[in-house]
Amino acid sequence: MWSDMQQFKADFFKALSHPLRIRILELLSEGDKSVNEIQSILGKDGSAVSQQLSVLRAKNIVVGTKDGKRVIYSLRDPSIIKLLEAAREIFNNHLIDTLSMLEKIEKE
Repeated sequence: MWSDMQQFKADFFKALSHPLRIRILELLSEGDKSVNEIQSILGKDGSAVSQQLSVLRAKNIVVGTKDGKRVIYSLRDPSIIKLLEAAREIFNNHLIDTLSMLEKIEKE
């Protein structure tokens, strides 16, 4: 039987399992942004961005605050920045391992 914590983690990581959602979180880690700002930076249409923001909102990863007619999005928990940094570090470690392996192959 899965514990509540394991289920939370599984649901949380499912919500992060799309490249566009990750990119949106990276942008929001730099500061709050409106939908139009996110669209403009990413070069994506409004429906794609809105759909991904909806998933992130539903999982309480981002929050939207009304500012007149605009909605400004921000990270609900700044710890997400640490998670993104940890993922980047893991990626870099894998890249270093792969490069080392390729260097060994080239020397043979």
